[in-house]
Amino acid sequence: MPTSRRTLLKTSAAAAAVVSLDWTRARAESETVRIGVVYDLTGPFAAGGSVASSIGTQIAIDLVNEKGGIGGKHKIAAVTADCQSKPDVAINEVERLINQEKVDIINGVYASSHAVPLAAKVEQHKKILWITTAVATAVFKDKNLQYVFRAQIHSDQYGQAFAGFLSEHAKGKLGMEPKDVKIAIIHEDGPYGVGVAAADEAYSKEAGLQVVLKEGYSAAAPDLSVLVTKLKRAKPDVISHAGYNPDITLFLRQARESGLKFKMLFGAGAGYSQLDKLRTTFAADIDNFCNIDPVPAQLLDPAKLAPGIGDLTKIMLERYKAKTGATDVPPHCSMGFNQTWVLLNNVLPVAKDKYGSFDPEAIRKAALDVDIPPGGTIQGYGVKFYPPGTPMSGQNERSTPVVMQNAGEHISVVWPTNIRTQDPVFPLPKSSIYAV
Repeated sequence: MPTSRRTLLKTSAAAAAVVSLDWTRARAESETVRIGVVYDLTGPFAAGGSVASSIGTQIAIDLVNEKGGIGGKHKIAAVTADCQSKPDVAINEVERLINQEKVDIINGVYASSHAVPLAAKVEQHKKILWITTAVATAVFKDKNLQYVFRAQIHSDQYGQAFAGFLSEHAKGKLGMEPKDVKIAIIHEDGPYGVGVAAADEAYSKEAGLQVVLKEGYSAAAPDLSVLVTKLKRAKPDVISHAGYNPDITLFLRQARESGLKFKMLFGAGAGYSQLDKLRTTFAADIDNFCNIDPVPAQLLDPAKLAPGIGDLTKIMLERYKAKTGATDVPPHCSMGFNQTWVLLNNVLPVAKDKYGSFDPEAIRKAALDVDIPPGGTIQGYGVKFYPPGTPMSGQNERSTPVVMQNAGEHISVVWPTNIRTQDPVFPLPKSSIYAV
């Protein structure tokens, strides 16, 4: 029987609807997730760890895309921005990413001086800020942030590790009671340095250590000789220094020239985690200095981590070395990779599958669902974010730093004792140019 024109039109319309539905479904399944990636690729912060963090972030994105994208379906498109080591540029670039590029997720941020204003700005827009590297506790403390998350450690934990190490080793290594150990705390005067210094002071006093000097300075200061003179007068046994790359170089050069002596110097990440750059300038002068930071993933024992984590670390290291030609991989690579990996593998798939989209509200809910036990990330710690209504809402409550020591051209973990890879050399040996 011949088909009527009306029937043919109905059939064609139905077929078109099915094709349209299939096409819509296919587009949804292959949706590209655009993520703003912000780091300092130029300026003084670039060499202090920001570029290393950005490379770690890109390696994580590449690995996920090579497996089909988020959930094996959704490719990631990174929309990059260079903050140029300037807070005003960072704010303008993030505004551009949100308003012009229409991204809902900002990932990265190296400097705490950028993270503090950016957190408020992105929260105002109700977009997601996923901080990989900046550590200032002030980013989250009593802010009740809803859309800002950080799996990274925070600056209060530097003070806990600093005082914890000294309390544990003062008697056995220095032959001194903790109350007799004299501490000097010096720091750049941005949110990072101020946060670390405040924590150092609070936890040192709590442990009964003597704080004989606490002094801030501008990271752009052209001369730190007055600070060095104050240190010589105070005669501390131990110095804690929170600084970036140029100011650390200036301080160590002027300290050496003036004959400053001490039993140990503790860095607080940032420029002190760029061991290759410090060694290029100071060679063996920096041997046995300590540094507090999240651990470089390659220093952990894979057998103590979740299955597959060791293999993931190996791939990250191989790719970083291939991209940079480096022999040692700095901690900042692990920071950029680890935090980005959690976002791409533990948050975004849940946002889509459980909450139905990649919009900020779905991502926020998915982030609060994350529950990674200790040993479940390449940096050893677990991930569980403090919920809204708590003093550190959005901060990872399971993050932990370590104390590392420069062991020749490499790094060893010396604290906490249960995961150390070397017994600490403390005080500095007599061969050190800074030794008392």
